[in-house]
Amino acid sequence: MIRSELLLALAKDNPDLRAEEIEQVVDIFFEEISQRLTEGGRVELRGFGAFSTREREARQGRNPRTGTTVDVPAKRVPYFKPGKEMRERLNGG
Repeated sequence: MIRSELLLALAKDNPDLRAEEIEQVVDIFFEEISQRLTEGGRVELRGFGAFSTREREARQGRNPRTGTTVDVPAKRVPYFKPGKEMRERLNGG
């Protein structure tokens, strides 16, 4: 699902809201998750899962085109852990 499909689904389920209101809610939702992760926090949505970040250490990588070794700096990456209910739904439970 892409963002526009999400907006259409929300509009269908909430005919009393204007398209601009739905878009604003979605923007706020994603901005709040992004902001919390940027601050090093965690976002937990019960029944769905939890978003957090993980540290990746600096390492030596390889350029696949040339085969030369390159330094890859340490960085934080987003991580999603599905909740129990989500795992059960995915596995037919």
